[in-house]
Order: sequence, then structure tokens, then C-alpha cells
Amino acid sequence: MKLTIPELSLVVLIGSSGSGKSTFAKKHFKPTEVISSDFCRGLVSDDENDQTVTGAAFDVLHYIVSKRLQLGKLTVVDATNVQESARKPLIEIAKDYHCFPVAVVFNLPEKVCQERNKNRTDRQVEEYVIRKHTQQLKKSIKGLQREGFRYVYILNSPEEVEEVVFERQPLWNNKKDEHGPFDIIGDIHGCYDELKMLLEKLGYLIEEVEGGVGSGKYRVTHPEGRKVLFLGDLVDRGPKITEVLKLVMGMVKSGIALCVPGNHDVKLLRKLNGRDVQITHGLDRTLEQLAKEPQEFIEEVKAFIDGLVSHYVLDDGKLVVAHAGMKEEFQGRGSGKVREFALYGETTGETDEYGLPVRYDWASDYRGKALVVYGHTPQAEVLKVNNTINIDTGCVFGGKLTAYRYPEREIVDVKALKTYYEPAKPFLPKEDMAERFEARTDNDILDINDVLGKKIITTRLMSSITIHEENSIAALEVMSRFAADPHWLIYLPPTMSPCETSKKEGMLEHPIEAFEYFRTRGVGKVVCEQKHMGSRAVVIVCKDSQVAEKRFGVLDGTAGICYTRTGRHFFDDMQLEAELIDRVRKVLDKSGFWGDFNTDWVCLDCELMPWSAKAQKLLEEQYSAVGISGRVVLDEAVKLLKQASLNKTVSFDVSRQTSGKNADINELLQRFTERSEMMQKYVEAYRKYCWPVNSIDDLKLAPFHILATEGKVHSDKNHIWHMDTIAKYCTQDDSLIMATNHILVDVTDAESVDKGIKWWEDLTASGGEGMVVKPYDFIVKNGRELLQPAVKCRGREYLRIIYGPEYTMDENIERLRNRAVGKKRSLALREFSLGMEALERFVRNEPLYRVHECVFGVLALESEPVDPRL
Repeated sequence: MKLTIPELSLVVLIGSSGSGKSTFAKKHFKPTEVISSDFCRGLVSDDENDQTVTGAAFDVLHYIVSKRLQLGKLTVVDATNVQESARKPLIEIAKDYHCFPVAVVFNLPEKVCQERNKNRTDRQVEEYVIRKHTQQLKKSIKGLQREGFRYVYILNSPEEVEEVVFERQPLWNNKKDEHGPFDIIGDIHGCYDELKMLLEKLGYLIEEVEGGVGSGKYRVTHPEGRKVLFLGDLVDRGPKITEVLKLVMGMVKSGIALCVPGNHDVKLLRKLNGRDVQITHGLDRTLEQLAKEPQEFIEEVKAFIDGLVSHYVLDDGKLVVAHAGMKEEFQGRGSGKVREFALYGETTGETDEYGLPVRYDWASDYRGKALVVYGHTPQAEVLKVNNTINIDTGCVFGGKLTAYRYPEREIVDVKALKTYYEPAKPFLPKEDMAERFEARTDNDILDINDVLGKKIITTRLMSSITIHEENSIAALEVMSRFAADPHWLIYLPPTMSPCETSKKEGMLEHPIEAFEYFRTRGVGKVVCEQKHMGSRAVVIVCKDSQVAEKRFGVLDGTAGICYTRTGRHFFDDMQLEAELIDRVRKVLDKSGFWGDFNTDWVCLDCELMPWSAKAQKLLEEQYSAVGISGRVVLDEAVKLLKQASLNKTVSFDVSRQTSGKNADINELLQRFTERSEMMQKYVEAYRKYCWPVNSIDDLKLAPFHILATEGKVHSDKNHIWHMDTIAKYCTQDDSLIMATNHILVDVTDAESVDKGIKWWEDLTASGGEGMVVKPYDFIVKNGRELLQPAVKCRGREYLRIIYGPEYTMDENIERLRNRAVGKKRSLALREFSLGMEALERFVRNEPLYRVHECVFGVLALESEPVDPRL
């Protein structure tokens, strides 16, 4: 006995105690799918038989059922449910989540239930209870469908119960196993000529079948196996409605197309079925043209429209198509409310000055992962808002007929041959293009409600990254008050962890530990890059301001940006930024970069020097202050101690350092001389990072990653490719841009390792900061472990800036050896994963709020308490 149930439904078991519902549920459903009233009694009272907590138990049951249905999980309720009052809240919950309620009724003889009850070892109920249940059940059976159950299955004997087999049926809108490629076509409204032109432009071959009639008149194929998704509103207003119907119906019948209904199509069906509808909005033209067709064709049209499904979910849930759109909570669901939304969208109940319904702008609030492509409301241009696209460009009103190619995410259109119908509301907007563009892109940006509270972000590299509420608040402050135009913020660089602490005398960091980190994790080759004495900068360059407007939504006329790790403009002087972007753009123009990469924009990860260009205040208020005061004090102390060493009558009580004995002045002089020399080295260390910046020519830009171009994130390229490509395209003809010194080291070969160590020693001996050690490949995993994208190894003298002038003293360096890099490394990996995810989402043309979710996550993680010296 096969019982068919929708894959997403609420199955309500109805029957007396002793009818075998629990045994039946265990046999046919997963344990997690079954919610038992007895189990819920046990949850709240530790006793599944405690009838005094029934109210609380059902509160828990209803809550769990709601959460499961909200997540799209089939759910089975195991309770007696013999009273309408018990069933009513379950039906309401199913309606709330647009799921079908299914009743499975155990209409077994009372005698069977009584006998089974007597044989139960876990618990028994009184005989009168079963008698009462049986009587209540018999009164309920006839009214179950009236109560709202979509499917009712009645089992009248133990044998029927044993014979049951469930078949879980995918919902009609579930086309997740279809992956395309698709061509999605907006509202046609009888514009057959334009439809034919558009299909041919998309590569479809259209043949008229000799002797074919109705839906058999045309044969349509595509050499690449593409499929068309029609968004409805095939009829009304246009000149060749019946031809459109014949073409579309034939394509659907042959399997080369799917179609969802539009409100005009459904209105036509109601009229053809004899319903009283108003002959408005072009319906008269449809009826006039259909009147010339045979009754067989009209019946075919009726059957076709009646069989259309409200919306489709395709490509593993990544794509949703519906006539008027589809909220996230409605996707893949089936109910009258879902169908109503698919046909009409959501209205306020009011009408505008043209007599048309005022619609809620559901797309502005949309935050779903699935791309929703829809029509219904005509626009002069395709309207992209969040992860939704309206492709109704008003062909019948003299606009265009538009197709959206998926997964290519390309727009293909043809202009209307003429205006066939004058709209009640002016079709072409009066605003200028900039205003319209701004209106449709600003609501794409992250909303405060997207970031408040604890968030979990899923990335390709790490399954889930948690952003705690306190960190979100700190990030919100930065992003709302200090960040650059958020349209530019498609990536933030990660922090970088140092290597493990070195055991070598007088050293905190050494290449050996950096090489060992990768070698012990299965990485054979690493790339060592000189660590520049500057600040991290992200540079985005477009071919021109039109590209910046079209691709990034930036309307201020700029063609690029240079921003910091925290998303702020690198320069306070916008003219200096414009000059830098212009210089980089000219280099890319001349080198042929745009053509070779088939792109009109690029995102570069760089170091911008000098450090003082960004850290001038830090230098003045912290490092310089310490250097000047330290040198003055220590030099004076050395001077006095030298005098004292020549004057034997002078004595010093330095009991704190000599355990109560008078110190030997020469020892004290030596100690202070060493401290004075350390202070001098400290000053020399930070001075190497500073030089005056009076113009663009005083800057140096060192790109080290070509992060992304149109359609591509270059994380699939190794670091040598990045170095060589930057040298080829970016550093040829402008002294502003410099290549980064680097070497390749085989960490499994002692000679190669020695060469790498010597290279680092030479860099640091001449005052360099040190090097960054990266795995040969951009992204590396050791099993499930994501490895650090880079490990920094800094020189002994540079670390004075970080740890203080006297960090190399024995007592200090021993204390510092206890530093732990675990938390810093965890932070680096999470930020790296978020940064790459942001870039990948942007390149995939996902809505900006999806990109900003990851950018915001990096900012939030930056507020985590980690030793800044690491």
C-alpha cells in the first residue's frame, strides 16, 4: 500500500493509544524526523507518563515542529491527535511555513488497541481512555480534509498498516537536479517577432513543422543543449499572442523549456473557464485572437496554463525563477500564499495615481542565497537588487525583450519593433541615468540588521567562521564612520602570523622555524619574499570611470582606490590617490594587461612605502618620542658615569641592582653604555622606514598579488606566477611601482635551506625588515588543515621597533620566548578565508551585501584581543 507524501510536509499520525503509531513511525521515518508527545513530556518533566505537563510538552512539540519546517525538514508528529483542537495548531504551523499537512489515520478496531495496550511493558492507559480515543477518532475522519489536511490516508486494519510503503514525492517546483545552462526570458505579452529574434540571437534553431498545429507547429533545438525558462505573461496586449502560445507550449512539451505562470495567463484561464473577469489590460486582444483558433487549441491552452507551477528552484537551489519574484521563505514551498506571491508580488492594498497597485519592494530586503530572476514590473533596464534580477524590460510597451543567460550571468536583448500598447503608467523613467543607477545599487549594501548580534559565515576554505556580537559592534563603528565608499570594499587582507619563536641565542625569529612550519605539513617548496618597509594597501584600478560606475557602482567619477587593511582611504589627500591610480592605470594600459587578462579592472594586494606615509603620527607620538627621550637620558647617564669612574670619591648606592652592595662603577657604565647603544639602534631601525613625502614621486608601490580581475580570482596561481606577472605587467616603465625581491626554497633540501637563510641574513643585515615565507601554491591544505597563507620572519634589529630598544637583553629575550602564536595563526586563517570568499563572491557577481558580509567579518575579527607585537 503506497502512500505518497510531499518531500516537505508535516505528517500527523492520528490514532488511539495502542494503535501502533510509534512503532509505525520508527519503521518508516528517521528518528530525528519524529517528534513524539511522550518524548516532549520527558523533556520537560523527566517522566514521559506525566500527564500533568501535557500543556508544556505540546508547547515544546509545536516549537520543534516550527523550527524543522522553517528549515525545510519533513516532520512527523507522533501523538494521539484524535481531537480537532489538537490537530488545529499543527495545521496552522504547516500553513505558516507553506507546507502540506498530511494525515495518516490508524482507524483500527478498539479491540485491537485494547489488546495491544494490555501487552505494553513501558506504560498502559485505562480502558476507558482507549474507548474515548476510538470514539473521537470516528467522529473526526470525515472532516479531516475540511480541516485543512491536503492528503488523508486511512488505515483500517493491522494488515493495511503493515503493508504501507511511503513514497516521498519531490514538490512540483523542485528542479534542483537541473543545472542548465538556461536562458531566462521575461514578459512576452504576444511579441512573437521579438521572441523569435531573441531565441535566434541566443542560438536556438526554430523550424515550422509541416502540417503541425497548435503546440506542434514549431520544433526548437539548441546545439549546446540549453534550456529556456519563460517567466510568464505570454498573453495580452501584443499583436501575435496565439503564435507566442504555440511556440512556448511546443517548447515546453518537447522539454527544451519550462514556463511559470504570469498573472495575465491566470486571468485568461479564469475567463476561458467561464469565470467573470474584467476585460482589461489587453485581455480583449487575447480573446479576439483566440476566437480565430479551433476549440481544440483553446482546450490545449487551458490545460497548459492550468498545469504551470508557481515557481521553480533549480541548480541545487542556487537559482529561482518566478513571474513576480519569490521571497526566501517561500522558495521551494507550496501553498496558495506562495502562488499568490509568485503571480502578483506583495501589494499594500493601495493604488497609485495611475490606478495600479502599490507594491512592496521585497527585493530590497532580500537576503537569500538563491538568485531570483523575475519580471512582472516593467523597467527601462534590467534591475539588479541584492541577489534578484528583474528582466521585464517592457517589450510590448516599446522597450526590449530580455533574456538572462545562466550561469554566465549575461544579458541578451532585442529592441521592440514598435510600441504595441500604451502603458497606463509612463514606462520610461524621467530620472537621469546616474540617479536610477544609484537607486538600484545603494540597497545592495550591507544593512545594519545583517550584522547585529552573533553571526556565522560560511566560506569555501573554512566551513563556518563565528563573528561574536562584541566584535561586530567594533567593526560597525569602523565601517560606518571611517570606511571608504563601500562599493570599493571587495576585499580586506588578513593579518599575518610570525614563525615560531627561535631557540637561537639572541634571536626571536629565524627562517629555520618558518621553513619547518611548512616542511612538517607536507609543503616541499616555499617562496620567500622581501618584506617591504611600508604599509599594506589594497589598490583597485579600472580602465576608466565608466567601468568603475558599471562594475563597482561608484558614481564620483574616480577610476580606482587605494585603501588600508581596515578599509579606509590610504591617503587623506584625494588628489594624491588619484595620481597614484592614474600612474598604475597608465602602466597597465601600456603593458597590454587589460587585453591579456580580458578584463577592465584589477584588484592588487600591495605594500606602499614609506611606512611614514601612513604612520606619521605613530612615529611622532610614540617611536620618535621614545627615541629622543631615551637617547637624551641614557647619553647623559653615560656621561655622568664616565666622570664618576674618573673620580674615586664619588660613590653610588645602587642597592636595587647589587643586593645592597655598592656597585662597581665600571660595570654600571658598561651596562648603561649598552643600553645607550640599543637605543641608538632603535632610532636607526625606525628611521629606515621614514622619508619625506612631498609628491607622488616620493612613494613606492610594491604589488605582490594580482588578486582578481573580471571573472577570475587568481588564487589558483602559485606565488612565482604572481611575482613574474607583476614584474612583466606592472614594473616596466614607472619608478613608482617596484618588483618584490624573492627566491624559491626547497625546504626538504639542506643546501636550498641554507641559501634561504643566507638571503634573509643579507636582507636584515642591511637594515631590511625581513621576509615573508609563503607556500609555493596560493592556497594549501594538509588533509583538512588549511595552512597559513604566509608566515613572516623579521630581522633582529627591526624587532626593536616592535618589542622595544632593550628586548635583546638576556632577561628580556628569555621572557619574550614564551610568546604564543596559536591565536594569531587562528585569526590569520579566518581572515584569509573571509577575504578570499569576499573576492570570489564579487567575481561571481553576487550582491554587494554578500561580499560585505565577509569584509565586515574581517573587520570584526581585527577587534579580537591578540598581542599586537605578533
